[in-house]
Amino acid sequence: MKKFIPFAILIIVVILALIYPGNSATTPAATFDKADIAWLLISTALVLLMTPGLAFFYGGMVRKKNVISTMLQSFVCMGLITIIWVVFGFSMAFGEDVGGMGLIGNPKSFFMMQHTIGVAWGTIPVILFAMFQLKFAVITPALITGAFAERIRFNSYLIFITLFIVVIYIPLAHATWHPQGFFFKMGVLDFAGGTVVHMSAGWAALASALYLKKRNEEAHAPARISYVILGTGLLWFGWFGFNAGSALGSGELAATALATTTTASAAAAMSWIFFDVLRGKKPSALGACIGAVVGLVAVTPAAGFITVSSSLIVGIVAAVVSNLVVIWRSKTNIDDTLDVFPCHGVGGMMGMLLTGIFATKSVNSAGAEGLFYGETGLFVKHLIALVAVSVFAFIGSYILLKVTDLISPLRVSAEEEALGLDASQHDEEL
Repeated sequence: MKKFIPFAILIIVVILALIYPGNSATTPAATFDKADIAWLLISTALVLLMTPGLAFFYGGMVRKKNVISTMLQSFVCMGLITIIWVVFGFSMAFGEDVGGMGLIGNPKSFFMMQHTIGVAWGTIPVILFAMFQLKFAVITPALITGAFAERIRFNSYLIFITLFIVVIYIPLAHATWHPQGFFFKMGVLDFAGGTVVHMSAGWAALASALYLKKRNEEAHAPARISYVILGTGLLWFGWFGFNAGSALGSGELAATALATTTTASAAAAMSWIFFDVLRGKKPSALGACIGAVVGLVAVTPAAGFITVSSSLIVGIVAAVVSNLVVIWRSKTNIDDTLDVFPCHGVGGMMGMLLTGIFATKSVNSAGAEGLFYGETGLFVKHLIALVAVSVFAFIGSYILLKVTDLISPLRVSAEEEALGLDASQHDEEL
């Protein structure tokens, strides 16, 4: 019976799409900026490219017998999360605030993308803003997959990420980015997703690694380092849309965010290599790639609030701290397969703290002055938000894993794991 649940959901969605009247023909006209629209169209495409990039990044790190399944776990998010977002997800994230608490939006506000045509979100159409934000929602659950790679049942994975988007991601997006959101009104600065994307995915990854426990096979050899390098390049390229696109315009702020993004990533990549050399290891392509991504993660919340010189510090500090956490994790029984928590979770937290230190109104007048500039208020707010988001994302994700496991077993059998998920879950091979 459980096998028919996805089909039933799909049928319901199709029926709703057929009977729902859609956008009103009397929607008032809006004034748009063509340059801003052009940049956001490009940025939206760039951010979507990050998910295939992540597929290569993760796919190259796992064993050869699990490459296809790992890559598919990223790719499938582009389908499943898009449907959820279009039907009610965007509305719950960016619709009218419910109850004045700043925790969730009204699912009726933009249900089935109504009221998104001919209406402005700043200087761009609401429909474009919705599609831009969709790409953030798509990649977030895909980030988690690196933690439970090589041992999760695909059908159960689909259930989990559906629950994660609705219960964890959407409330965080509303609280952080909606004008009436709890963290937004509190004064927390998250330019492009340090809390919403990376911390939520990082803590969910840690919860997943703890819940699913260790793999049966200890030995691990990456299947294709070349895939990892390709994935890193695609991620770095797409991240310009991720961060610079979050300026929601084509002005100087977007240019600054682009500059801080590439600088932090470069600094983190080199810092990871140098730190490994100081520890007596050889410089590796894998280390350089992981370092670059950690820099991108850490600068995400800060990109539009800090100077380019500060982004160098963000990249260096994040790389060293994440590297140290990877070392610590390797000495524990926590089997976070691809170190999602040390890289995305810790990287996101470092980014939030460093934003609280280096943010300055000279870069973004809508921001605030950080600890480095003599103000303590922003840093304290970020500490509070960091603790709150961490507790919510970790405990919430752990509960969702348990709920999913009750609906459909999360972990594959020992025989399926030994055979490999490509063959056992998809009847395919590399």
